[in-house]
Amino acid sequence: MKSFILKISNNYSKLDTIYPLVPLFARLSIGWVFLWAGYGKLGNLGQVIGYFESLGIPFASMQAPFVALIEMMGGIALILGVGTRLFSFLLANTMIVALLTAHIEDIKVFSDVFKIYEFVYILVFLFLIFKGAGSISLDNLIIKKYNK
Repeated sequence: MKSFILKISNNYSKLDTIYPLVPLFARLSIGWVFLWAGYGKLGNLGQVIGYFESLGIPFASMQAPFVALIEMMGGIALILGVGTRLFSFLLANTMIVALLTAHIEDIKVFSDVFKIYEFVYILVFLFLIFKGAGSISLDNLIIKKYNK
């Protein structure tokens, strides 16, 4: 039994060698989504402003371009791995607003949030806020440069 447990433990420790890929893939995938979401919003600001107004979001004519820029710039930053914690925080907040406005009617019980993409995005952003960009990122290169 002891050798079986050691064998399993050794196999799990091999996963540590590919751990740097986890934040990289998280950043690349969610960054790509938000780069194009922001780009799409910027290209259709009139519609986005109207949608924000229909949701009761105050100052929709200012909020829509702000959110669009944060999404597009945040997507680029996450792909590059620069400012990862800051942009993850900002984007998580936009997703919280989306949950509380656009999707509030869809949430009857807590388990309903698991059916909404924005909630999953929030979880990925929380991972990036707490773990950072990872070793394969510009953030890491900047930290190494200034810690010499």
